[in-house]
Amino acid sequence: MTVVIGFEGSANKIGIGIIRDGEVLSNPRRTYITPPGQGFLPSDTARHHRAFILTVLKEALEQAGLKPADIDCVAYTKGPGMGAPLVTVALVARTVAQLWGKPLLGVNHCIGHIEMGRLITKANNPTVLYVSGGNTQISNDPSPGYNIEQMAKKGSQYVELPYTVKGMDVSFSGILSYIEDAAHKMLSSGQCTAEDLCFSLQETLFSMLVEITERAMAHCGSQEVLIVGGVGCNLRLQEMMGVMCKERGAKLFATDERFCIDNGAMIAQAGWEMFRSGQVTELEDSWITQRYRTDEVEVTWRD
Repeated sequence: MTVVIGFEGSANKIGIGIIRDGEVLSNPRRTYITPPGQGFLPSDTARHHRAFILTVLKEALEQAGLKPADIDCVAYTKGPGMGAPLVTVALVARTVAQLWGKPLLGVNHCIGHIEMGRLITKANNPTVLYVSGGNTQISNDPSPGYNIEQMAKKGSQYVELPYTVKGMDVSFSGILSYIEDAAHKMLSSGQCTAEDLCFSLQETLFSMLVEITERAMAHCGSQEVLIVGGVGCNLRLQEMMGVMCKERGAKLFATDERFCIDNGAMIAQAGWEMFRSGQVTELEDSWITQRYRTDEVEVTWRD
């Protein structure tokens, strides 16, 4: 059996997970939470990761009941993400691999989300919608997406917002600016509530995502949809996607916050797939890159 340990720290979460042939043995993590109204800066986030990474590593091994000798490969997030946090985690992963005498693997963060989703849901060959909100995080407590989702549940009046879809491309530019510009006028005049604006924002953005997903399914002849990424936890998005899938006679697959939010096990799972297909990252090639497109990855483990 192949055992892979994965290090994730591309944004505000530091997580280390261990996978053994498709079984999640451990998956502890810590989240860097800033005061409401503030985002997380790369240097501060890296400082947080440095403070907790060895503690999380110890927890991962203890929860899995394993020793370093039991690990076959060390995987880490190569990118995309914030530079300083990525470097912090890569440095520890490289050090651990050398100390333990184990091969190293640099993993694409997005591929990690996808492979974890496929493992947990058992989706066969899905059209994948990867939705992540970490890079636009501006208000914690506990996270902006969660806050919007909860407020949207109390909204009922739909406020028309910019809706831009071209083929399978979407444009979100202008939506937030429009809301910020209109919010003061509409809220002060009693035309709508803050909950109505959150409701309208969700409905508009998710409608765009459902539309392009359905178009992709039509082009590919797909009968499965897999939602991954942190925003994939949103129940309203899952509900809207589910309605579309039901109308097409398709199946929807999604995970809960244990695996859709950044975690180490997803890096371990992608690393497991890569390692089993013969891939290894040489030490001199074990850098990080903040811009690492999903389609730059050569997928050697699937037909």
